[in-house]
Amino acid sequence: MTLVKFANGHKNGFNPLFTDVFDSILNDTFLSDKLVAKTPAVNIAENENGYGIELAAPGLKKEDFKISVEKNVLSIAVEKKSENAEETKKYSKREYSYSSFVRNFTLPQSADQANISAEYADGILTVNVAKKEEAKIQTREIEVK
Repeated sequence: MTLVKFANGHKNGFNPLFTDVFDSILNDTFLSDKLVAKTPAVNIAENENGYGIELAAPGLKKEDFKISVEKNVLSIAVEKKSENAEETKKYSKREYSYSSFVRNFTLPQSADQANISAEYADGILTVNVAKKEEAKIQTREIEVK
């Protein structure tokens, strides 16, 4: 195995200006934001009383969410537009950010569409969907004769 050192500590032995240009293009926030998936991760759990959906969506407000149910499909949608301005001595830098997503979940027949609640805290949206009474597991003891 041979160790090869490059002059001036620059990667790949290229001209420093060459690597700086590509680093700035590839690490630019405008470009990197477009390459990152904007669909949040979801956890779905079921218990004896209903279903729980946890959606990781940090940096949002509860007003940003629109939750609706239509024909056994639960939809969670977000549209957020923000503007950051950074004023300096001679230059003005403006960065616009617009993000939106929609997650759709097909509800099972056992879900009670009239009994759905949602709460947003610490970057996690929690949606609770209750089960219909007849779908809840009822336990009873059977007497042996």
